[in-house]
Amino acid sequence: MALNFEAKKAVVEQVNAVAIGAVSVGAAEYRGLNVEQMTNLRSAAIEADVSLRVVKNTLAKRALAETGCECILPVLSGPVILGFSQEDPGAVARVFRDFIKENKDLVVKGLGVSGEFVDADQLKRIASLPTKDQAISMLMALMLAPTEKLVRTLNEVPTKLTRVVAAVRDQKQ
Repeated sequence: MALNFEAKKAVVEQVNAVAIGAVSVGAAEYRGLNVEQMTNLRSAAIEADVSLRVVKNTLAKRALAETGCECILPVLSGPVILGFSQEDPGAVARVFRDFIKENKDLVVKGLGVSGEFVDADQLKRIASLPTKDQAISMLMALMLAPTEKLVRTLNEVPTKLTRVVAAVRDQKQ
């Protein structure tokens, strides 16, 4: 179905609004996927808080221009689905990686993370980035480690003293 000028402007504005707040973007060619597979991809994206859009490339180029996602413009050719993540830089890559495990027809063309273009061959590296919650828990564990070690060290002094006293008592008996 052909879009009139007003509909095209609305699509460009919608995609632009999503792209302005996105920390990562991904482009993948969906040629060969059937409706059920596309539905599964969209469901996985919704669970991961990723926004997927199928937009004509000319409209996408207009919408992504002068945003942090314009680094992805050179790979926009053919039937492309765009994925946007507003909070987690690795979310789009994880959605694409997990979907590709079962559906080889999806071909990732490139990713954009914080305005930097990342080749599709780096998909696994970007997908392995920790989520915000994982990063916070790792940081908290690192901050807690010295305190735990200090407490264990301080606890060893009376424990060793008790063992020495018990050994002396056992030796005298």
